[in-house]
Amino acid sequence: MNLENIKRDDIDVYNIIESELFRQRNTLELIASENFTSKSVLEAVGSVLTNKYAEGYPGRRYYGGCEHVDEVENLAKDRLKKLFKCEYANVQPHSGSQANMGVFLTFLNQNDTVLGLDLAHGGHLTHGSKVNFSGKIYNFYSYGVSKENHRVDFDQVAKIAKKIKPKLIICGGSAYPRFIEFEKFKEIADSVNAYLMADVAHPSGLIASGLHPSPFPHCDVATSTTHKTLRGPRGGIILLGKDFKNKWGKIAPKSGRIKNVSELLDSSVMPGIQGGPLMHVIAGKAVAFKEALSNEFKSYCQNIVSNAKALEQAFLSLDYDLVSGGTDTHIVLIDLTKNNISGKKAEFELEKVGITTNKNMIPFDERSPLVTSGIRLGTPSLTSRGMGNDEMKIVAKLIDEILTNKGNEYKYEKVKNHIAELCNSFPLYNK
Repeated sequence: MNLENIKRDDIDVYNIIESELFRQRNTLELIASENFTSKSVLEAVGSVLTNKYAEGYPGRRYYGGCEHVDEVENLAKDRLKKLFKCEYANVQPHSGSQANMGVFLTFLNQNDTVLGLDLAHGGHLTHGSKVNFSGKIYNFYSYGVSKENHRVDFDQVAKIAKKIKPKLIICGGSAYPRFIEFEKFKEIADSVNAYLMADVAHPSGLIASGLHPSPFPHCDVATSTTHKTLRGPRGGIILLGKDFKNKWGKIAPKSGRIKNVSELLDSSVMPGIQGGPLMHVIAGKAVAFKEALSNEFKSYCQNIVSNAKALEQAFLSLDYDLVSGGTDTHIVLIDLTKNNISGKKAEFELEKVGITTNKNMIPFDERSPLVTSGIRLGTPSLTSRGMGNDEMKIVAKLIDEILTNKGNEYKYEKVKNHIAELCNSFPLYNK
């Protein structure tokens, strides 16, 4: 990685970047929302496209000199539509949260009723948390998972939907290890004349590879990030399987013309919530989408899921409780209730030896969101380094060594050495 100019001009920033590179190379990254992009994506995001202001959309910019950024945005959109076999794509949202905001601004009015997955049961902040804009602007209700199997309780979803008559139902979340059952959500949405939105930020790479069911044709709209299983730069996207006229009482534009939802989404993103798009990031998205269209990427995603299953089996053999009993995706959510350690403490102790995870609430958690009773693990990053099933079994044992020997410096040192060997065997961003 060439950082010679930064090293010459700003040694402070150079040292911070080098320290972060050292951390990434020498830790086992198990945060489910993170991944390592290709060098090509890094180069695109660090390109001269960062210099160009391009408010608006291709062919309809508010600035001159946009002919080349128009090309890269159109390329990103075309590749994304091919990837998800859909009719419309917006690649401008700066994040998944802003993609969700763009959808809400299109489909909802202030104080409209929405139904989403409870944050403690695997949902996301933007699905109605009271500390988030979604919970402040809209009237959110939550559904949850069953106590018996930790799968979405569709009887509960149907009962709540019938009672509150939501304008929008959201399926998907940030800590739900199982497939999203779009068809079942569609039946409920249709029964109450609600829009159906899929937030597929986590499994989007698996969907693109055909390893997870697609939200289309069941969902009216879908959002995702681009930096998790899609392995692109940090950012968001909005997708429509098929474009359609607005319906079910959405307020018509002032012009009086009933617009297609694609037009409403475009205007909701810009000028609704954003100004100039980050063209260097959109270029990075375009590169990532091309990578995701390859056979190699499908094999990579198969390895992500295979590694998650290997982690699942390893932890079950070590007598850990897993939320929903296991995983269909890249996420393994461990319930530490019987292990006499909180999620916060587990995250802290594991980081001491070079294993990065995140504390996470489990369904019906009795601890606060700042403490939690679980940790969430994900396999995208270790899979990007080339690790396989055998390494997942080793990783599970190393985690168990720490969680069952808290504060044992001899054990910690032994685990650290093993992690160093693993990291050296699977190098990241070789110079």
